Amino acid sequence: MAAAPCSMSDRARLRAEFVARAGWSNAREHLLAGDASFRKYFRLTRANGTAVVMDAPPPHEDVRPFVRIGRHLAAMKLSAPEIFAEDATNGFLLLEDLGDNTFARVLGAGGDESELYTRATDVLATLHAAPGHGLLPDLGGYTGAALIDAAMLLPEWYLPAATARPTSDEETERYRTAWRECLSRLPPMADTLLLRDYHKDNLLWLPERPGVGACGLLDFQDAQRGHPSYDLVSLIEDARRDVSPPTYAACLARYIGETGLDARDFRTGFALMAAQRHARIIGLFVRLLKRDGKPDYLPHLPRVWRMFERALKHNALEPLRGWVDRLLPPPLRRIGAA
Repeated sequence: MAAAPCSMSDRARLRAEFVARAGWSNAREHLLAGDASFRKYFRLTRANGTAVVMDAPPPHEDVRPFVRIGRHLAAMKLSAPEIFAEDATNGFLLLEDLGDNTFARVLGAGGDESELYTRATDVLATLHAAPGHGLLPDLGGYTGAALIDAAMLLPEWYLPAATARPTSDEETERYRTAWRECLSRLPPMADTLLLRDYHKDNLLWLPERPGVGACGLLDFQDAQRGHPSYDLVSLIEDARRDVSPPTYAACLARYIGETGLDARDFRTGFALMAAQRHARIIGLFVRLLKRDGKPDYLPHLPRVWRMFERALKHNALEPLRGWVDRLLPPPLRRIGAA
C-alpha cells in the first residue's frame, strides 16, 4: 500500500530517521537541488566523506525504478551512483556522491566538448552492446503510439499559442495520422535501453575513472525501451545547448561505427526520433509558460525549431512536414525569438 502524503515536518523527521538508520546521523545536511518532479536531494557531509539523500515522497514518487535501473547500469560497469541504503516505503535512498561537475558546468568552464561528448556516446554504445541491448524485463516501450502521444504537445499547446485559437479536432487527427505515416517508414531495428533524459544536465564528468566510467549518470528512473538513436538525439540535439558541428558529426559517426548498425537506416531513425523529441519539447516549453508560469525556457525555442526543421527535411518526415508547413508557416515559429 502506498504511503500517505505527509507534511514537510514529517518528511524531515522521516529523512532524519532514515539517515540515522544508515549510520550517518552525525553528518551535516544541506539541500542540493530539487527537480521538475517532487524529488529533492540533500548532501550529507562528515569527516570521512559525503553522500546524497534522494527524498522522493510517495505517492508522487517511487524510488524502486531508480534502484532497479541504477543497479543494472552499475552491473554493466557504468557510473550510476552506488546505493548505500534504501527505504522504498517512505521514499528515501542514500546514494554515492558523484560530485557537482555536470557536463553543463564543465562545458561552461571551458571543458573539452569533444572529450565529454565522446565518453557520453561511448556509454550509449556500451548499452547497445550489452546482452539484450541492455533491456530489462517489463520495461515500458517508448515506441509507436507512446511516441505520438508525447508529440501531441505541439498541437495541444504550441499551435493554439501561435494562432490564438484552439486546434480543431480535425487538425489534431491529421497530425496523428501524419505521425503514423512517418513512423511506418521507420526501418526495423532492435530496441535498446533508453535513459530518456540523456543530456548535459544529467551527466557528470568523472575524469579519474577510466573509459565509459568517466561519464556519471543521474536521471534514469524513467528508462524505457525504444529506438537506439533516441538517447543520442537527446545528447547531441540538446534543447538548451548548441553542440558544435564537428562534435555532432563525430558522435553520430562514432555510435554507428561502434554499434555496426546500418548507417542509412540509423540516420532515418535518428531523423524520426529527433522530430518527435523536438515536437514534444516545442509544445512542452509553451505549456511551461502558459500553465505553469515558467517563461525561462522560451529563449531556447528558436534552437529547437531549427533542429525540428532540419529533421523535417528527411524524406521519412514528409507527411509531418506538410502538416507543419500548412499549420505553422515560418512566421508562426517565432515564439521565444528575440
